[in-house]
Amino acid sequence: MDAVLETVDTADFSLWPVAGLPPHRLLALSPHMTPLEVGTALATLADYNSRTPDDHRPVTDAHERIRRLLETDKVIAPGGLRIHHTDIDVTVSPGCCCGLEDWREWLDITNGDTPWLGHDPSPRVEHADPVVRLWPHGGDAADAPSERPIEIPVGDLPGILRTVRDGLHGFLSLSPDSGLPATFRLSPWT
Repeated sequence: MDAVLETVDTADFSLWPVAGLPPHRLLALSPHMTPLEVGTALATLADYNSRTPDDHRPVTDAHERIRRLLETDKVIAPGGLRIHHTDIDVTVSPGCCCGLEDWREWLDITNGDTPWLGHDPSPRVEHADPVVRLWPHGGDAADAPSERPIEIPVGDLPGILRTVRDGLHGFLSLSPDSGLPATFRLSPWT
């Protein structure tokens, strides 16, 4: 399981160096990212969070883009959590309109809750004590999809999510400025 960010189109982006990744690609955030991947992730975050309700002026330099990102009350981060089960070769990716900023909601699965995983492809979650089943799509269907789901023991989720948190910490350690807003900072588990 890893935290992923859906990239924006950076073909015309020139405020800082970025990787030549296509838009709408899921980029895993981790301590193993290249500097250009970190630049792309920050460009995506800055793009999604650069429009403030009271300031419609265009952003013309890197300092202003980062300043607006750091002053954001709640950072919006397109993406979410991606799970891949290597033994059965199934991947569940976040759907459209899912946000990485809500990644902690996955911990609520241990209480029987179902987090929003987006739509199109509409990932599906099913509680089947002592496991949770995840399908890449079929969230809106009345019946379970015919393909094999990923099954995760509910008791393993907190540990798995700690590895996600560690990967996000690693990404932030690569960022030129880790002073992101409090809503995006990664607090310890309580």
